[in-house]
Amino acid sequence: MSRSLLVTGAAGFIGANFVHYWRRQYPQDTIVALDALTYAGNRANLASLEGSEGFHFLHADIRDYAAVLAALGRHAVDTLVHFAAESHVDRSISGPAAFIETNVVGTQVLLEAARTHWLGGDSPRPHRFHHVSTDEVYGSLAADAPGFHEEQKYEPNSPYSASKAASDHLVRAWHHTYGLQVSTSNCSNNYGPYHFPEKLVPLCLTNILRGLPLPVYGDGSNIRDWLYVEDHCRGIEKVLLQGVVGETYNIGGNNEWNNLSIVELLCERLDRRFAGDAGLRERFPDSPCARGESARDLIRFVEDRAGHDWRYAIDAAKIAADLGFQPVETFETGIEKTLDWYLANEAWWRPLLAN
Repeated sequence: MSRSLLVTGAAGFIGANFVHYWRRQYPQDTIVALDALTYAGNRANLASLEGSEGFHFLHADIRDYAAVLAALGRHAVDTLVHFAAESHVDRSISGPAAFIETNVVGTQVLLEAARTHWLGGDSPRPHRFHHVSTDEVYGSLAADAPGFHEEQKYEPNSPYSASKAASDHLVRAWHHTYGLQVSTSNCSNNYGPYHFPEKLVPLCLTNILRGLPLPVYGDGSNIRDWLYVEDHCRGIEKVLLQGVVGETYNIGGNNEWNNLSIVELLCERLDRRFAGDAGLRERFPDSPCARGESARDLIRFVEDRAGHDWRYAIDAAKIAADLGFQPVETFETGIEKTLDWYLANEAWWRPLLAN
C-alpha cells in the first residue's frame, strides 16, 4: 500500500536526509517536501529528486494555514512528518522571537490544518501526525545521572528548548482533545550529510579544511549523545510503521562524547587523511594538515555561552524493546561516512560559508 507524506522542513538537514531515506525505502510513496527556505533550508539538498515521479516541492511557511491545508488535500496526504524548526541555540539566545513563531505558532498551525483535513469531514480519515523533537526539552544531566527517558520531567533551559517543549505539549493536547493521531520522537544530537555548517561537526570539518580556528565553548567538557542522521531516519520509520498512537519515543545513538573529544577526533581523522592523500593537500592548501601540521593547532577555547546545558543523554530502551530499533552506526563509523560526504561535496558546503 502506498502512502502520501507531507514532510515539513524537508530542505533542512534532518528533513532532507529523511526524504532521501524514505524515497529509497518506499519509492512508490508520494512525498510532498515543504520548506520555507530560510537560511538553513537549502533546495539543493533535494536536487536529485526534483522532477521525479511522486516527488513535489512546496515553497511555503508552516505558519501559512491555507497553503498547508491545500497541500494536504491536493496530494491526499495521510502522513505528516514535522521537522521544520528553528534549532540553533545561539540564535535562540540572540533572537528568541523567531523560535516562538516557527516552533510554537508554526506547529499549532500545522496541527489545525491536519485536524481540518483529517477530522473535519463526516468520517475521520486514517492518518498520522509525527512530531520530531529534541532531548534538550528535558534540561541538563549530572555526570552520573541516567539518560533521559520518556517520562522525564521537562526542564528546558534555552529559548530554543523551551519552544520545542511547547510544541511537544501542543501535539499531545491535539491528540487528547481532538483525537488527532499523533506520535512524537525526541532525538539526541544528529550529524551527517547536509548538516548546515554552523553546528559543531560540520563547522569543525570545514574550518579545518580552510585553516580557520576551531572554537570550543568553555573547557570543552559538555557532553552530548550523538546519533548518525540516517539512524535517526530509521528510528522515525519504526515509529511511523510500528509505533503506538499518542506515544513518545526517545531516539538516541548510544554515543556520549564531550565536545573537545569530538573536535580532537575530527582533527586526528583529517590529519591521517591528508597524510595519505596528496590530492587533499592540493585541494585544501590553507589547512595545516596540508603542511604536515596537526589540525589540533586550530583549537581555540572561547567563552561559554549563556545557559549552556552540561550533559544530554538518551535512554533509548523503550524504542529498542517496543519497536526493535538499534542504531547501526557507532560515532567512529558515522564520522568516517560524514567525512567522506563533506570531502566529496565541497560544491555543496562552500557557498554556505561566509568566508
